[in-house]
Amino acid sequence: MSTNDILQVRRAPAALRAEVGGEVHCPGEAGYDAARAGFNLAIDQRPAAIVVPRHPKEVAAVMRFARREGLRVAPQSTGHNMAPLGYLGDSTLLKTNAMDRVAIDAAARRARVGAGARWEDVVPAASELGLAALHGSTPDVSITGYSLGGGMGWYARKHGLAANHVTAIEVVTPDGEVRCATPERDAELFWALRGGGGNFGVVTALEFELFPVEEVYAGALFFPLERAGEVLHAWHGWTATAPEDVTSVGRILQFPPVPEVPEPMRGKSFALVEAVFLGDAEEAARLLAPLRALGPAMDTFASQPPAGIAELHMDPRDPVPYDSAHAMLGELDGAAIDALVAAAGPESGSALISVELRHAGGALSRADAGAGAVATLPGAYAFFAVGIADPALAEKTDADLDRVASALRPYEAGRYLNFVEERADAASFFPPLVSMRLEAARDTYDPDRLMHANHEIGG
Repeated sequence: MSTNDILQVRRAPAALRAEVGGEVHCPGEAGYDAARAGFNLAIDQRPAAIVVPRHPKEVAAVMRFARREGLRVAPQSTGHNMAPLGYLGDSTLLKTNAMDRVAIDAAARRARVGAGARWEDVVPAASELGLAALHGSTPDVSITGYSLGGGMGWYARKHGLAANHVTAIEVVTPDGEVRCATPERDAELFWALRGGGGNFGVVTALEFELFPVEEVYAGALFFPLERAGEVLHAWHGWTATAPEDVTSVGRILQFPPVPEVPEPMRGKSFALVEAVFLGDAEEAARLLAPLRALGPAMDTFASQPPAGIAELHMDPRDPVPYDSAHAMLGELDGAAIDALVAAAGPESGSALISVELRHAGGALSRADAGAGAVATLPGAYAFFAVGIADPALAEKTDADLDRVASALRPYEAGRYLNFVEERADAASFFPPLVSMRLEAARDTYDPDRLMHANHEIGG
C-alpha cells in the first residue's frame, strides 16, 4: 500500500460513516478482517475500506466518496470469484450482502432480488409455487454475480444462460445515478451488464424470469474411481444423443477425510454422472437406462421438486482455500476422455477434489433476440477442476491442475467468465465485435474507470 493510500485510509472511517450511514470497516479496526473475507481462503484481499450499504442511495454516496478520495469501487457479495480482483489497496470493497430482499410474483413468473440475495433465498420459495429459477450448482452463491457473468445452471441446455432471462437491472452508475436498465431504458447498459459483470456500476437489484417446473428427475450415479475411464467414456457417448431437456456432468470426485463430508463418502473417491431431466419421469428413466446398466455403487436419481437439486453438485458450503482450472471445450473424441482419465484418474496420483465436464450445447449455443453481451457459450463441454490450495497442498494442487488443463488444451474452444478465477484479459471472453461494443459501453458509463471489476473491460 502506498503512502497516499495510507493517508486515504486514515481519513476514510469518519468521512465514510458521515456520508454513507451504513456499515464501514477500515484497516486496523475491529471487524475489518471478518468483513474483507471472501469464499476463497487462499486469497488475502486487503481493501482500503469496506462498506456494506443497505440502499442504492448509500451506494451512490460510496461512489461520490471514492471519486473524491481517489479510490476505486469493487462490488462483491459472496466472493466466489475474488482472485481476479488482485490489488485492492486503492479500492473500496462494496459488499452488497445487506441488500438481500426477495420478492416473487408467481402470476407474472418473475422474481426481484437485491444484490445480496443468494440462490438459497429464492429457489425453495419459488419451488413451493411450482416455479424454478435458472440457478447454478451452488445454493449460497450470489444471484447477481452469477447472472452478470452469464449463469450456466442445471437447466442450461434447455433454457440457456440466466443472463438472458434477466428482465430489469437496478444499477448505480459511476456518476452516482440510480438507473433501472431494461430493454426499453438504458438499453445499451442493460445489454452490457448481462455478461459484462461489474464494469459499468454497482448492481443493487435484479428482476428475472421464473419457469413453470413442478418436478424434475435428478440425481447422481456413483461408481468406484477405478472405473473412471469406463464411466466417462459411457457418459460422453451418451451425451451425443441426449435431448436438450437434460443437463449433465461427468465427474471425478475425491472427498477429503473431513467431518463436514457425510460418513458414507468421507475420504472416498468416485467417478460419477450427475444429471437433471426436465419433463416426464418415465421418459427420463428410459434415457438414463444405459448409464444405470453400468451398475453404479450408488444411485440417487428420483423425482423431486426444483428445490431438491440445490445440493446435487455437493459443492462446499463453507469458505475453503482453493485453486482451479477451466476451459470451454469443443467436440471431444475418445482420446480426450483417455487423456483426462490419465491426468486425473485412479493411476494419476491426482489430489484434486473435483474434475468435471459439463455438457453444454443446446440452448447455450443459440443466441436469442435481445440477448446480453454473453449470448452463448462456445464449445460442447465446460471443463472445471478444483483443488485445495492451503500451504501444505498448494504446490501439489498447482501441478495437478496444470497436468489436467494441459491434457485438454488441444480441445479448447474459449472460456466462461464465471469459471475464470485468475487475472485474464477480459477481451478474450468475447467475440471481437462484442468486446469492442463492451469497451464503448464502459467508455460511456465509466470513462474514469472508477469501477474495479474482477474481469476488467477496456483497461
